[in-house]
Amino acid sequence: MNVPYILVLYYSRTGSVAALAQEIAHGVERITGIEARLRTVPEVSTTCAAVDKPIPDAGAPFVSIDDLRDCAGLALGSPTRFGNMAAPLKYFIDSTSTLWVTGALVDKPACVFTSSASMHGGQETTLTSMMLPLLHHGMSIMGLPYTCPELSATQTGGSPYGASHVDGENHGAKLTQHEITLAKYMGERIAKLALLLSCNLKNC
Repeated sequence: MNVPYILVLYYSRTGSVAALAQEIAHGVERITGIEARLRTVPEVSTTCAAVDKPIPDAGAPFVSIDDLRDCAGLALGSPTRFGNMAAPLKYFIDSTSTLWVTGALVDKPACVFTSSASMHGGQETTLTSMMLPLLHHGMSIMGLPYTCPELSATQTGGSPYGASHVDGENHGAKLTQHEITLAKYMGERIAKLALLLSCNLKNC
């Protein structure tokens, strides 16, 4: 029998979103009976001549539509780009209309995460804008509750809309302990919710 998985899908340029994705995956795998599947997306180009390698040189493999269709839940991550998700991730999301037509993602849980160079670099608008296509897919959006004390204590990333990281102007800041804790907690929470929803749908 196939083990259900949370698809941790992200785009990362400097490594900070990838680091958050790893911590979310660690949180998912704290929960028995479910796995994390890390995937990324290729770059997009303004010219038609540019062609990406089918497999990246390092990091997570590129995502497929099947990865998304068959997941038990989705954690979607992107750096902020003027308060919105990055183009490579949006390009992939824009290609998922076949899943929308069939309702393949309806009722599955989803959460979002991001990173920005500065504290007020558009994290919250990026997180909420990433939720919009997931709502169109009928997914159940999950955030971070204030019952997690680190959400009130953090002086860097983290919001009720999702896990986040403040990377700094030089893009070298490591995740803080609060950011790590919140990312892991979000991974645990979506894993538990995915198992619960799956069980309810099967009437177990």
